[in-house]
Amino acid sequence: MASSHTAVLLMAYGSPNRLADVEAYFTDIRGGRTPSREAVEELTARYRRVGVPTPLLAVSMELGRELERLLNIDPPDDRMYTVHLGMKHWTPRIATAIDEIVDSGADHVIAIVLAPHFSTISTGGYRRQVDQALAAARDGAPIPSLDFVESWHELDGYLEAVADNVRMVRAEFANPEEVVAVFTAHSLPARILDEGDPYQEQLLRTSELVAGRAGIEQWRFSYQSQSHTGEPWLGPDLVETVEELAAQGYRSILVASVGFIADHLEIFYDIDIEAKERAEALGIELRRTPMLNADPRLAHALHALVAQRVSARTAVPL
Repeated sequence: MASSHTAVLLMAYGSPNRLADVEAYFTDIRGGRTPSREAVEELTARYRRVGVPTPLLAVSMELGRELERLLNIDPPDDRMYTVHLGMKHWTPRIATAIDEIVDSGADHVIAIVLAPHFSTISTGGYRRQVDQALAAARDGAPIPSLDFVESWHELDGYLEAVADNVRMVRAEFANPEEVVAVFTAHSLPARILDEGDPYQEQLLRTSELVAGRAGIEQWRFSYQSQSHTGEPWLGPDLVETVEELAAQGYRSILVASVGFIADHLEIFYDIDIEAKERAEALGIELRRTPMLNADPRLAHALHALVAQRVSARTAVPL
């Protein structure tokens, strides 16, 4: 009897559970190369300031549970659905999730990175881990087919949820009509543009669509969370944009980080601490939209995404 089980693999970056894990976590990010003592101390200090563990793992697990519930209440077809979670740089690992999927007997996997925009560096890294884990799956076990979702930056439910949050926070300012929205995402090495990577184009498209839905006319796009690798990274940086807007006379800034889904270090430190402290020093009120985390709206959007992939697969003649 043929299997009738589809597994959905959700993937996130990962975050250390304890301060004592920071060095091992940082080493994993660096592909096994040990970071300098100074770099470890700096990262540890940031985690100490925002608190560990961050909500990333907990909200990702909650989101997965809700998505599984929705898929089995309203399945896209007559198959069973399970949802599994794997982290790129910490536990539970992507390879562990793939082993669970293979052991479950699923014959098809829909893999979704919990970051909407594609880049060869970030998304490509997840894909490599999935491919390697499937290739190393236990001997004799049937290997499920793979549908890897490369991006979902125009997914309707995601855009609407972010736009709703933008409208909500904009209304909290004393003079909403004077607010400038700044959409952000994690910076990457600038060389990806020369390589034809669609990352920046997709980010600008998402920002344009969210601004349109939220009725925002004044907006900018900036990057955050640059790493010090000795090569140019995509800009402008968020802090630089705050300084530029201050010089232009703006006093109300709304930050919406469209490149991230969940609360974690890059949100708590880079926006809530670093950017906000600079804004306050310049006499600017800076507010941030809440992250979607395990918001039911995001779970429903991902349910729609899975349904789209199932429909596209069944529409292709076998």
